[in-house]
Amino acid sequence: MAFTFKPIAAAVLALSMGVAAPAMALDDKQKEEIGQFIKEYLIQNPEIMLDVQNALQAKQEAARTQASAEAVAANKKAIFSDSGDMILGNPKGDVTIVEFFDYNCGYCKHALSDMNEIIDADKNVRFVLKELPILGPDSMAAHKVSYAFKALAPEKYGEFHRALLGGDVRATEERAIEVATSLGVKEDALRKQMADKPNDASVKDVYQLAGTLGITGTPSYVIGNEAVFGAVGAEALEEKIGNVRSCGKTMC
Repeated sequence: MAFTFKPIAAAVLALSMGVAAPAMALDDKQKEEIGQFIKEYLIQNPEIMLDVQNALQAKQEAARTQASAEAVAANKKAIFSDSGDMILGNPKGDVTIVEFFDYNCGYCKHALSDMNEIIDADKNVRFVLKELPILGPDSMAAHKVSYAFKALAPEKYGEFHRALLGGDVRATEERAIEVATSLGVKEDALRKQMADKPNDASVKDVYQLAGTLGITGTPSYVIGNEAVFGAVGAEALEEKIGNVRSCGKTMC
């Protein structure tokens, strides 16, 4: 295939320098030729597309990380110090992990062992739990029971949380009440608490906060200056804890 190189080269050079090429720099035939040339070059060198994809993903991830860091900085009180949240581990720990979870999230069930491992191994971690019921009516109903249980027996919330999230049985209102009553809270008291003080406003606040942080699924975490998405595992969380202690950020 033959084409006139000089106009094409000039146009490419202009674009690479951020300068708009003149409208008539390439005629229709030349545009068709360079389009065909680019197509053939990419077919012969498809690894370039992988490089482009990787660069795009890296750019998007960097932008997402920056946006989440700004959102964390702007919402520290709501993230780390909401009086409605329950705290496991050391309430006065030097590093706080905030987890957004749903009682019917399979990944959250898997991540429960990560939380337990971190709390058992590091006595100076403060673990904050934010309930984010996003997986349907059963999740919402179970979280309503959980909210009532927190108000009635906050000292037993850790046991309740581990039993309801750690079980193989789907979390429903009935299952949540079963766990609560097994820990000594009467069903009548739970239902009265649920009726008198529903958690609608609390859940709405958590939904809004999650949206601000770019959280669309569970589990998600906030550590230091970073929102962490997905069940990344205890090792990755522990590395970020160590970095926060070393330099005040999750990546030193």
